Amino acid sequence: MRNEYFFRVAGLLFSVTLPGSWEVETLLPSFRPFRCGAKGMRIFRLIVTTQPFADDGKRTELLGESSNDMGHVRLLRDIDGYRMEIDNGSVENGMVHVMVADSMFDYAMAYLRPEDPSMGTVLSSMIRILYAQAVLEYDGVSVHASCVSQDGRSFLFLGKSGTGKSTHARQWLETFPDCHLLNDDNPVLRIENGRVMAYGTPWSGKTPCYKNECYPVAGIARLQQAGTNRFTPLEGPDAFAALLPSCSAIRQDAHLQEALYHTLIRISEQVSVGWMECLPEQAAARECAFSIDN
Repeated sequence: MRNEYFFRVAGLLFSVTLPGSWEVETLLPSFRPFRCGAKGMRIFRLIVTTQPFADDGKRTELLGESSNDMGHVRLLRDIDGYRMEIDNGSVENGMVHVMVADSMFDYAMAYLRPEDPSMGTVLSSMIRILYAQAVLEYDGVSVHASCVSQDGRSFLFLGKSGTGKSTHARQWLETFPDCHLLNDDNPVLRIENGRVMAYGTPWSGKTPCYKNECYPVAGIARLQQAGTNRFTPLEGPDAFAALLPSCSAIRQDAHLQEALYHTLIRISEQVSVGWMECLPEQAAARECAFSIDN
């Protein structure tokens, strides 16, 4: 027996089908605020099985591999689509978890090892990667950023890991009484009815902030640690270049890249984007907020 669960993130519906004995509330607790009914068109369907993955022998191209908080991750492409392999070292005897997706990312199978105690975290990461590709077809993009809301508007802070995105967001929270954290790692931007909106998601890094909320985007700042607080407005290609490195998309997929570029051009034309040199202090938050509005 299997159970199918529906979720809506950034206004987009998708489903995850689990073995009947699995508890979705335990396995994916951060998804609870996004649980919904089945009404609407799904952008993708993910089916989870405990059956071992059987390599069909198709020729594959290795697109990339890395080691991060998920473990050792490999991304491959074959004639039918994509395959992601995750070995987090929790289980012996080779590759632990595999997800196979079609070329349009609207259908995927996840082959999970239930003896892995971190299986829920792995599944959440698989859904995040699948969603990040699927959302590109719907004027959206998954962004590596910290995002706050203030006075009915949202502000995003981009930067390399270790730049201080969460620190800068915290300065906003401490400086402005009506400021709240929307997401601390992986918000989604979507263009809806001509407006750029920022959405909370089930993925917020080490900070448990899983809000099913959205706000119009007032400004986006790419941060750089510096000895001063200075905001430099960016426009056109410079604004586009500031946004691109923080966006989640498979770079080797020309179709996905075209969709990403189209969305980023529109975002950079509609939203205030800037380069924020800053210190870890409240004065940086005040300078950033003032510069975005002026």
